[in-house]
Amino acid sequence: MRTAFALAKLRPAHFVAWLLVLIFTRPLLADNPNRRVLIRDITSVEGVRDNMLVGYGLVVGLNRTGDSQQTYFTVQTLANAMQKMGVLISPAQVEVKNVASVFITASLPPFARPGAKLDVTVSSVGDAKSLVGGVLLMSALHGPDGQVYAEAQGPLIMGGYSAGNGANGKEVNSTTVGAIPNGGIVERDVSVDLHDFKTVSLLLRNPDFTTAKDVADAINQEFHKLVATALDNSRVDVSVADAGAVSVPLLISRVQNLVLRIDTPAKIVINERTGTIVLGGDVKLTPVSVIHGNLSIEVVTSYTVAPIPGAGGFNEHTRPVGPGGQASDNPGGLSQSPNSGAGGGGMDRTVNPNPTEALVPQTSVNVTDAPAQTMRLDEGANVDELVNGLHAIGATSRDVVAILQAIKAQGGLQADLEVQ
Repeated sequence: MRTAFALAKLRPAHFVAWLLVLIFTRPLLADNPNRRVLIRDITSVEGVRDNMLVGYGLVVGLNRTGDSQQTYFTVQTLANAMQKMGVLISPAQVEVKNVASVFITASLPPFARPGAKLDVTVSSVGDAKSLVGGVLLMSALHGPDGQVYAEAQGPLIMGGYSAGNGANGKEVNSTTVGAIPNGGIVERDVSVDLHDFKTVSLLLRNPDFTTAKDVADAINQEFHKLVATALDNSRVDVSVADAGAVSVPLLISRVQNLVLRIDTPAKIVINERTGTIVLGGDVKLTPVSVIHGNLSIEVVTSYTVAPIPGAGGFNEHTRPVGPGGQASDNPGGLSQSPNSGAGGGGMDRTVNPNPTEALVPQTSVNVTDAPAQTMRLDEGANVDELVNGLHAIGATSRDVVAILQAIKAQGGLQADLEVQ
């Protein structure tokens, strides 16, 4: 009533303006803000990317945990390094217990200039037990074209440790992989000259035709003219000349900070090995009924001791005898010999050849058939209703996999089903 009274007091012009604001803001309020993302979060600029670097080197200063003598390339590398220092040694006379051969890897960021620092990772190549306490000697890092782009050197930082030896030892995490923060220095300029760009190409991280169209529409709406074109489901080209930007970096910054609504495809990913199921929120189902039952068969085999029917007692040659050779009542069923013990009385430890008991296997079969559980989903059911219904009927992750595959085969699942 208070709202109606307030509207009645507004002038006609003000009332019309208020209605226009309400009409145009309703779609924005109805739109889910959680599904609005920046273009920078879903795209990357073609030509602006990292580059992989790799190198080979030596880690020295280990506490007798380096490569063994059988790792010949470590000995050869050490001999070559010593030769560069002016020391000639024979590889056959070198023991490398404090030295280990390693590979060095790093990522060269875009627009890296000479002198920039890189984080490098050092990994053992031979049979070294641990790299704890080691120092990497200066090593060249090569790019895919074989050129040297950086140098690496420095003490290693380990994420694990080892104590003791053999069965009494303990090891936490890996001791053959370490890191050197800021251990690499860029030696070659690999920066991209953006001023030569005539077109800025945006590459979608998750290719989709609808998303590519929405990105192009958002850019065209920002510049109020046609400057962006969606070429396919993963690429959107922006013309630098048509955009009229002062510089390419400013154009990229302006484009990447645009906001648009993202639509994810309806998809279900199933990993049968681990029983993991991931369902998208846009998955819809047509009317479907699921009947799920549980049948288990258990077979158990146990062994019991039972008498053998018709088995006799003791034979005469196994009857107990006394020290003088006289028969005696010996319930043990073992024959005694005059020469088998002190005083002529003893046991010859002969096993009774006529046993009276045996192990008899007994097998039991238990069959449990639980009553079938029924679940029905109406038109337009979503993921929450599907999951809640499957939990209600007691379905496990393995059961859910089979049920989803059956629903997809029946045609009731309106989503892409990917089995890994």
